[in-house]
Amino acid sequence: MSGLVTLNIIRFAVLLLLQVLVLKRLSPGIESFNYIHILLYPLFIILLPLRTPRPLVLLLAFFMGLSVDMFYDSPGIHAAASVFAGYLRGIVLYQMEPRGGYNVNFSPTKAKMGLRWFAGYASLVMVGHLFFYFSMEAFTFAYLLDTFLKTVFSFIASMAFVFSFMFVFNPES
Repeated sequence: MSGLVTLNIIRFAVLLLLQVLVLKRLSPGIESFNYIHILLYPLFIILLPLRTPRPLVLLLAFFMGLSVDMFYDSPGIHAAASVFAGYLRGIVLYQMEPRGGYNVNFSPTKAKMGLRWFAGYASLVMVGHLFFYFSMEAFTFAYLLDTFLKTVFSFIASMAFVFSFMFVFNPES
């Protein structure tokens, strides 16, 4: 149990540092095309163990989002989107539950659940997170097309980094 806690603390720190030190500085290379934002930190929420109680998931998601907000100088937008992703995680896990149920000792990783299942699960949580994030950033329906475009392009870039992270670090728990 303490090994799992230690692993998640390390994962929290690594993803936070990657997000604020590396990915914050990446730019799409084209100044006028500002639709790509790479967000890797929701992977922390996605990879939490299955037996993690929902209130704890929401609390950890809030702390992750708040930590990112401190470095991005955004007033709670990442925290709100992270809490939404934490809430959405439970719904997605319930909807995607295998016929025999989950082994609650697992984390939902590609190694434990399979690549296809993980891709679907991570994609749904990431799309929800990104759409909520960009909706809160704009905070109006006037920019609905921009919100949609940012969500689509950021989803593609973020999922490329999620899968790169998963294949490089290959978390087993």
